[in-house]
Amino acid sequence: MDQTTKKQIEKLHPLVRDEVKKIVEECDVALSGKAKMRITQGLRTFAEQDALFALGRTKPGNKVTNAKGGQSVHNYGFAVDICLIIEGKVASWDIVKDWDNDQIADWYECVKIFAKYGWEWGGNWKTFKDFPHFDKRGYNEWKKLSTLKRDKNNYILL
Repeated sequence: MDQTTKKQIEKLHPLVRDEVKKIVEECDVALSGKAKMRITQGLRTFAEQDALFALGRTKPGNKVTNAKGGQSVHNYGFAVDICLIIEGKVASWDIVKDWDNDQIADWYECVKIFAKYGWEWGGNWKTFKDFPHFDKRGYNEWKKLSTLKRDKNNYILL
């Protein structure tokens, strides 16, 4: 597990940190080749979310989200975005490449492992597919999460 991934996991809601570590470890074992999974994004502040929402709207760039600050599961620490790191240096978001030549796309191997732990893949969404995105089922309704009280570290109380 690389340092970027470790740092992202430590920011997630405490309830899912250990589980996400297991997912990363299982993905890395399953990939067994040139690719390793990296978590590129986990917890996002409302301000960071608003800055992403502005892309393609009030700021130059492509639209990358339909969620304003507070409207993303990332804002509560129950979502991650991933990429694959190839040979320790090149980031890939290729969802069909089979780097370990086992006849299963490496990305899909990760999708299956996340699903085993109860995480929903943004690639299964009907509209605005978000292939790098996974969020924890049962904790993926921002409207409900936004109403909950927070602890001294600003994590929602469950």
